[in-house]
Amino acid sequence: MCGKEQLREIYGSPLERARIKTLRKLDKHCRRFIELSPFLCLGTSGAEGADVTPRGDQPGFVHVLDEVTLAIPDWPGNNRLDSLLNIVENPQIGLLFLVPGVEESLRVNGAAHVTVEDGVLARWTTNGKHPRSALIVTVREAFLHCGKALIRSRLWRDDYKVERASLPSYGQMLKDQIEIADTAEEMEASVAHAYREKLY
Repeated sequence: MCGKEQLREIYGSPLERARIKTLRKLDKHCRRFIELSPFLCLGTSGAEGADVTPRGDQPGFVHVLDEVTLAIPDWPGNNRLDSLLNIVENPQIGLLFLVPGVEESLRVNGAAHVTVEDGVLARWTTNGKHPRSALIVTVREAFLHCGKALIRSRLWRDDYKVERASLPSYGQMLKDQIEIADTAEEMEASVAHAYREKLY
């Protein structure tokens, strides 16, 4: 197991621009990146350990309330509440924003709390519905992350894009992984219904 000193010996010091690029508030470039982003990864941790979940909607679904505050809607999911329960226990979070076609990403770290205030939830309305809750994030640091990982992964190119048939259906995989009376077809029909009728 490597310690801090050994890691520094292996990797050396970061470039000066990498060391000083951390912002303590959201500048115009961070705001624009968030405005264009339809997807983020939300990292949290609690007594059970760390967790990362996806969040997505139309570009700009995360609202910048001011230079150090974000609001993120929590639309319907699986009701496990992994992230929300972690945040109640430990408010420290990490966000990774992606913009399709852009190889750089935006990292935002800070503290969050869950709100169910009507005035906040009313910021988002889709098909007459509002999210059940939202996260209010106080930004501690924000910085752009270089595109090496996305370039290596060719994420926005077709090279590594697979045909959906390369994997079993979601319903089939769930059926194989858990003990449940439903058939794979019944599970797939349930998933399809949720995708079609319960996104919001």
